[in-house]
Amino acid sequence: MRLFIAEKPSLGRAIAEVLPKPHKKGEGFITAANGDIVSWCIGHLLEQQQPEAYDPAFKKWTHEHLPIIPQQWQLGIKKQTAKQLAVLRKLVKQAEQLVHAGDPDREGQLLVDEVINFLGVTGTKKNTVQRCLISDLNPSAVKNSLNNLRNNRDFIALSTSALARSRADWLYGINLTRAYTLQGQKAGYNGVLSVGRVQTPLLGLVVRRDQAIADFVSKAFYEVWANLETKQGQGFKAKWQPSEQCAKFLDEQGRNLSQALAQNVASRISGQPAQVVSVKREHKKQPAPLPYNLSALQIDASKAFGMSAKQVLDICQDLYERQKLITYPRSDCRYLPMSHFKQAKQVHAAVLSNSQNLGQQGKLLSDARVDLGRQSKAWNDKKVDAHHAIIPTQKVTNNLSANHAKIYALICRNYLAQFLAAHEFYGVRVEVEIGSGLFTAVAKELICDGWKSIFVRSVKATVHDNNGNTQQLLPKLEEGQELKSLDAEVSEKFTSAPKAYTDASLLAAMTGISSHVNDLQLRKVLRETDGLGTEATRAGIIELLFSRGFLTRTGKTITATQTGRSLIEALPEVATYPDMTARWEAELSAISEGKSQYNKLMIPLQQQLHSLVSQSLGVLPKGLSGLGKKSFRRKPMTKGKVGRSR
Repeated sequence: MRLFIAEKPSLGRAIAEVLPKPHKKGEGFITAANGDIVSWCIGHLLEQQQPEAYDPAFKKWTHEHLPIIPQQWQLGIKKQTAKQLAVLRKLVKQAEQLVHAGDPDREGQLLVDEVINFLGVTGTKKNTVQRCLISDLNPSAVKNSLNNLRNNRDFIALSTSALARSRADWLYGINLTRAYTLQGQKAGYNGVLSVGRVQTPLLGLVVRRDQAIADFVSKAFYEVWANLETKQGQGFKAKWQPSEQCAKFLDEQGRNLSQALAQNVASRISGQPAQVVSVKREHKKQPAPLPYNLSALQIDASKAFGMSAKQVLDICQDLYERQKLITYPRSDCRYLPMSHFKQAKQVHAAVLSNSQNLGQQGKLLSDARVDLGRQSKAWNDKKVDAHHAIIPTQKVTNNLSANHAKIYALICRNYLAQFLAAHEFYGVRVEVEIGSGLFTAVAKELICDGWKSIFVRSVKATVHDNNGNTQQLLPKLEEGQELKSLDAEVSEKFTSAPKAYTDASLLAAMTGISSHVNDLQLRKVLRETDGLGTEATRAGIIELLFSRGFLTRTGKTITATQTGRSLIEALPEVATYPDMTARWEAELSAISEGKSQYNKLMIPLQQQLHSLVSQSLGVLPKGLSGLGKKSFRRKPMTKGKVGRSR
């Protein structure tokens, strides 16, 4: 008998649907006509034990016990799902062949592996476990996955990285949460001060941004614009570029802070002859954006619709599990396997059928002149392993709520963009000399709208340059051409404070964390994919900070509370900046790729914990006095996939 172990019931039912019928339903499993059985976990059936499981004395929170470092790690059975684990225990013993059907990500790999190991599977049965990777719950896609099973041993490194993440998060979270909660209580704080290697640097980003906004003092700066005219009477504007001699009047961004200097330049060039010294006209092609991974989708949905990261994730899970309209959503990959290219015709047909429910975006999609033979850089087997980008499936529906339609439309848009031409234009830059001053004008001349034709414009037909100025059309100009400078203009502008975080910008910071890392050497080696948390956990981490009273939201704006600010002030800098977490993520990625080992992460962390706990004893966070709430749970670990970043 072959036993499929799915991560959750919805996936189990999808597998059973393509197995021979008739089916016989049991309690917690389904038997197919050929004898194969499908059973499932219900998320995690097992969880990391709490400290008191290692020593009853650890139930009391005291500095004397810290750091708590298990010598032999233990998993416990979750009470609410113990019955399903018992079902699996019996079925695993009966099975001749096991098929691992966890979600196609790092934590999904570990989740089922832990069950197999916990139930004592060894020898040949363990060595011959097969891995089924399912990213689309529609029958044809599931059947294809069942026909392409892999050896589960191919994913040992992926599982090991998830295990390292799980245990490292436990060590860091348990020990520092206890250490700083105890110090907070001494200062008069009521409740738990949760510290995590992901949530705390994220809170630090918000606290420092809030402080930068509070400390910001706006300064005026001045631009000079020459109004130029050709002999044929055609006009355009060019912006003054300050020379090196003006350096003392410029800020670090090169903006001129002297009104007198600007007015002097304007008076000197008004009514003077001018000459074109350079014309650069560059043909540019802009390829379509790649299909979405989860973070990119959450960022765009936040910008377009004001949705929180959690809202987007919840909608995606429903579109995947219940409606089967999209592929696996918790993906960090933006590429597609070549095998999917063959399905483009069927997927496109489904998108067209569903487009009538997608409003303005749906009309753009249905009107798009796609070329299904066009192969963008998105199709790349070398960049796809356990899972691929989020794309629409071949499923047709006429039942989408407004918010579901918005998210589905974005996913369809980025998928169809792969079959449209590049966005082509001429980038034009003109340099003009007036007296001894240099002035520049830029323009964009459209050749082909391409994939941009299916992107909804928020501001119709308005194009801006890099400085936010409305972009102009330039007359035909040549080097050496004589012009006339009419009355020049001085434009007064003001420097603006950094913008407060929103869901979109906070997610962008989490995915592009290298720009927030202090260590310049570390910043250089970090890859774009290294960030705070994972695709599956980022939304939950943001919401966790809200639920724990560390962040607050006003409209789209996210700011830190007094509790959040005081916690960051109390913690050592290493805990509040993302440098350490970035190193973890890089190490975890290396482990998952078989380029590093479990102990390269765990041993240095255990050594560091002694120092961090010792430092906490010297801190009394007086800013927390009188804050907090006694009803806050003392248990620092939250439910969910073991190994999710905290």
